[in-house]
Amino acid sequence: MIDSESDNRTANNAVRYQYRVLSDAEKARMLAIKDAGAALLNLIEAEGASRELSIAKTKTEEAVMWAVKHVTG
Repeated sequence: MIDSESDNRTANNAVRYQYRVLSDAEKARMLAIKDAGAALLNLIEAEGASRELSIAKTKTEEAVMWAVKHVTG
């Protein structure tokens, strides 16, 4: 497994062949976004299961994806 903040993150990606090298500050911001998203997902999971919670999980994952894309783009 390759950490998402690793400079070797292209090794397992068949779609995106080139990445720019992220600064340490960018790596830290990306990790903070992912950690916050994981914390929210854990809170949502603790609430049980429902259609609304399923949507909340999906939207949280989407928000993290777009925020990380902003940092790494």
